[in-house]
Amino acid sequence: MKASGQQASEMQKERVSKRAAEGKAAGAETVDLEPGMKGQVPGTAADGTTAGLESPVPGTGEEEPGSIGPEPDREQTAGGETGEDESREEDEGETQIVNPDRKWYVVHTYSGYENKVRANLEKRVQSMEMQDKIFKILVPMEEEIEFKDGKRRTTKKKVFPGYVLVEMIMGDDSWYVVRNTPGVTGFVGSGSKPIPLLDEEIELVMRRLGADEPRRKIDFAVGENVRIGAGPFSNFIGRVDEINYERGKVRVRVSMFGRETPVELEFGQVARL
Repeated sequence: MKASGQQASEMQKERVSKRAAEGKAAGAETVDLEPGMKGQVPGTAADGTTAGLESPVPGTGEEEPGSIGPEPDREQTAGGETGEDESREEDEGETQIVNPDRKWYVVHTYSGYENKVRANLEKRVQSMEMQDKIFKILVPMEEEIEFKDGKRRTTKKKVFPGYVLVEMIMGDDSWYVVRNTPGVTGFVGSGSKPIPLLDEEIELVMRRLGADEPRRKIDFAVGENVRIGAGPFSNFIGRVDEINYERGKVRVRVSMFGRETPVELEFGQVARL
């Protein structure tokens, strides 16, 4: 039995020597194993399992511990940030608050210098960089229908002759710029303190300036005598009984056969005596 055991051991050694020779012949690389790890594949435990190596299995989607995930799409991230910025800017624009100190003031000027004052003040605002204190300069104008010698014509007329409206934040510097503009004689107010217009007052002015229909100018009043210049009652003398500005009509009482007869006429058909 001992002879057969020794014979088997010698046959195994020959087989190992033969395999080693074959590996060298094929150019196989030998690996020096650490003590205690003879017969093991590097990186494996004695039972054949992997030791300390946790490589992901291809196709499983598993990641190595501590590994960083895929980078986010830079374009998408940048686009998202831009979109948030734009929406933030829109919100800020919608919630813009008007300075409560921004008011309309009335400035007194030399008669006939209203437009010159506006032009001069606009230049001073630009040159002195006061755009953040003085905003609008307005000379209120409106169209007016005038009847003269039976003819109708439309003209432009200053609503407040001798005055200019200025929207501004009142302060020492803004007061100085306006007050020292050529043609300005002062602010409207009590003493030296300018008084701003009330909100309802400026609304009435703006509504009047935005009217679609021009105002009609007439030179006669109720109770006055006028001459009829056109129509079947031409050259008749009558007395004004009623004036309707909305319709542009006037009712005149004309004496016929010893009694007064009311006649409705256009503004342009009558003239003051």
